Amino acid sequence: MTKIAEAPVLRLIDIEKIYQTSTVETSALNCVSLSINRGEFVSVMGPSGCGKSTLLSLMGLLDEPSVGTVEVNGRPVQSYSEKDLASLRNEKIGFIFQSYHLINDLSVVDNVELPLLYRSGMSAKDRRKRALAMLEKVGLGARTSHFPQQLSGGQRQRVAIARALAGEPEIILADEPTGNLDSVMGEEIMDLLLHLNEKEGTTIVMVTHDEAQAQRTKRQIRLLDGSQVN
Repeated sequence: MTKIAEAPVLRLIDIEKIYQTSTVETSALNCVSLSINRGEFVSVMGPSGCGKSTLLSLMGLLDEPSVGTVEVNGRPVQSYSEKDLASLRNEKIGFIFQSYHLINDLSVVDNVELPLLYRSGMSAKDRRKRALAMLEKVGLGARTSHFPQQLSGGQRQRVAIARALAGEPEIILADEPTGNLDSVMGEEIMDLLLHLNEKEGTTIVMVTHDEAQAQRTKRQIRLLDGSQVN
């Protein structure tokens, strides 16, 4: 029996992204095509302004390409309704940001639980149980009642990773996850991401300017002036 190949978690086909004002047209991405397969850890490299963050926004379905197709598990996202697209972002994709994006007025466990509030059919008890489990996973089981401002930068990023994991996404998109951290904390966060990928099979795409961090991932995608160079 012939085995049917599994569709990539994410696939971008001939993507162009153009930003236009009344006087200027700027090409952020030019004919980019790539696939992210289940279980990969891929880094996106390139100088400032090369299109890395634009690419991540398209992968995260936060923006639409000017030209080309974005597929999730083999299905073009253009075929989804706005409601289904919102559910797709919430249930299939986890986000980690350079500046953490935590809410200072909420405890650590409440921050992790927050995305689960939009999950229909999930009880408050189950949400709390999932959030606590994710905090244990990232080594912050003893910090659940703390607030973000009581934590170090590395600990805040661990909370952000726990929040991204809480929804059990198919892929995690990380935008400069070690960018605001010193080298020691940065290595700790990178070690955690590698553990999640290698031991638990979490699919990760990470934008980074750090060549050493990129070399620790399984594959590197390099951009220059909006185009792939490899």
